[in-house]
Amino acid sequence: MSSIQERLQGRWRITETDTWDNDYLDLVEAAFIAFEQNGAGEFRFGAVVAALDCAYSQTDVGFRFQGSDEGDEVSGEGWAECKGVDTIHGEIAFWNGDETTFKARRWPKS
Repeated sequence: MSSIQERLQGRWRITETDTWDNDYLDLVEAAFIAFEQNGAGEFRFGAVVAALDCAYSQTDVGFRFQGSDEGDEVSGEGWAECKGVDTIHGEIAFWNGDETTFKARRWPKS
Protein backbone atom coordinates (compact mmCIF):
# COMPACT_ATOMS: atom_id res chain seq x y z
CA MET A 1 0.00 0.00 0.00
CA SER A 2 1.36 3.41 -0.94
CA SER A 3 1.75 6.12 1.67
CA ILE A 4 -0.84 8.32 -0.08
CA GLN A 5 -3.32 5.43 0.04
CA GLU A 6 -2.67 5.01 3.77
CA ARG A 7 -3.10 8.76 4.36
CA LEU A 8 -6.36 8.97 2.40
CA GLN A 9 -7.95 5.77 3.69
CA GLY A 10 -11.07 6.39 5.76
CA ARG A 11 -14.03 8.75 5.79
CA TRP A 12 -13.76 12.49 5.14
CA ARG A 13 -16.46 15.05 5.96
CA ILE A 14 -17.10 17.26 2.92
CA THR A 15 -17.17 20.79 4.35
CA GLU A 16 -17.26 22.97 1.25
CA THR A 17 -17.76 22.95 -2.52
CA ASP A 18 -17.67 25.78 -5.01
CA THR A 19 -21.02 24.68 -6.53
CA TRP A 20 -23.36 23.73 -3.66
CA ASP A 21 -23.95 25.28 -0.23
CA ASN A 22 -23.88 23.31 3.03
CA ASP A 23 -27.68 23.10 3.25
CA TYR A 24 -27.70 21.12 0.00
CA LEU A 25 -24.57 19.10 0.85
CA ASP A 26 -26.17 17.84 4.09
CA LEU A 27 -29.70 17.48 2.65
CA VAL A 28 -30.10 13.76 3.45
CA GLU A 29 -27.13 13.10 5.75
CA ALA A 30 -23.75 14.62 6.59
CA ALA A 31 -21.83 14.89 3.29
CA PHE A 32 -18.75 12.65 3.02
CA ILE A 33 -16.27 10.93 0.75
CA ALA A 34 -14.59 7.67 1.81
CA PHE A 35 -11.61 5.72 0.49
CA GLU A 36 -11.21 2.03 1.34
CA GLN A 37 -8.09 -0.13 1.47
CA ASN A 38 -9.19 -2.26 -1.51
CA GLY A 39 -9.38 0.65 -4.00
CA ALA A 40 -13.11 1.14 -3.58
CA GLY A 41 -14.88 4.04 -1.94
CA GLU A 42 -18.05 6.10 -1.91
CA PHE A 43 -19.40 9.59 -1.56
CA ARG A 44 -22.74 10.99 -0.48
CA PHE A 45 -23.94 14.56 -0.60
CA GLY A 46 -27.28 16.18 -1.33
CA ALA A 47 -29.36 13.45 -3.00
CA VAL A 48 -26.26 11.87 -4.62
CA VAL A 49 -24.98 8.42 -3.64
CA ALA A 50 -22.07 6.97 -5.63
CA ALA A 51 -19.54 4.14 -5.50
CA LEU A 52 -15.90 4.94 -6.32
CA ASP A 53 -13.28 2.96 -8.23
CA CYS A 54 -9.96 4.49 -7.10
CA ALA A 55 -6.43 4.56 -8.53
CA TYR A 56 -3.61 5.94 -6.36
CA SER A 57 -0.50 7.78 -7.56
CA GLN A 58 2.44 9.07 -5.52
CA THR A 59 0.60 12.31 -4.71
CA ASP A 60 -3.16 11.82 -5.06
CA VAL A 61 -6.07 9.52 -5.83
CA GLY A 62 -8.09 9.58 -9.02
CA PHE A 63 -11.48 7.94 -9.15
CA ARG A 64 -14.40 7.13 -11.39
CA PHE A 65 -17.84 6.92 -9.89
CA GLN A 66 -21.30 5.52 -10.61
CA GLY A 67 -24.42 6.11 -8.61
CA SER A 68 -27.70 7.97 -8.45
CA ASP A 69 -29.04 11.47 -7.89
CA GLU A 70 -32.71 11.45 -6.90
CA GLY A 71 -33.06 8.09 -8.68
CA ASP A 72 -31.36 9.19 -11.91
CA GLU A 73 -28.15 7.38 -12.87
CA VAL A 74 -25.02 9.52 -12.62
CA SER A 75 -21.36 8.86 -13.30
CA GLY A 76 -18.14 10.78 -13.65
CA GLU A 77 -14.65 11.14 -12.30
CA GLY A 78 -12.62 13.11 -9.79
CA TRP A 79 -9.50 13.31 -7.71
CA ALA A 80 -8.37 14.19 -4.19
CA GLU A 81 -5.08 15.06 -2.53
CA CYS A 82 -3.91 15.72 1.01
CA LYS A 83 -3.56 19.31 2.15
CA GLY A 84 -2.22 18.55 5.61
CA VAL A 85 -2.73 15.77 8.11
CA ASP A 86 -6.51 16.09 8.42
CA THR A 87 -7.56 17.99 5.28
CA ILE A 88 -8.03 17.05 1.63
CA HIS A 89 -9.24 18.89 -1.44
CA GLY A 90 -10.17 17.73 -4.90
CA GLU A 91 -12.68 17.80 -7.71
CA ILE A 92 -15.83 15.89 -8.64
CA ALA A 93 -17.00 16.07 -12.27
CA PHE A 94 -20.26 14.52 -13.45
CA TRP A 95 -20.20 13.38 -17.07
CA ASN A 96 -22.45 15.77 -19.03
CA GLY A 97 -23.19 17.68 -15.83
CA ASP A 98 -21.87 19.69 -12.91
CA GLU A 99 -18.24 19.98 -11.90
CA THR A 100 -17.07 21.20 -8.50
CA THR A 101 -14.05 21.47 -6.29
CA PHE A 102 -14.41 20.32 -2.69
CA LYS A 103 -12.71 20.50 0.68
CA ALA A 104 -13.02 17.85 3.36
CA ARG A 105 -11.64 17.11 6.82
CA ARG A 106 -10.99 13.73 8.40
CA TRP A 107 -14.14 12.31 9.95
CA PRO A 108 -13.66 12.04 13.72
CA LYS A 109 -13.24 8.44 14.83
CA SER A 110 -15.83 7.23 17.33
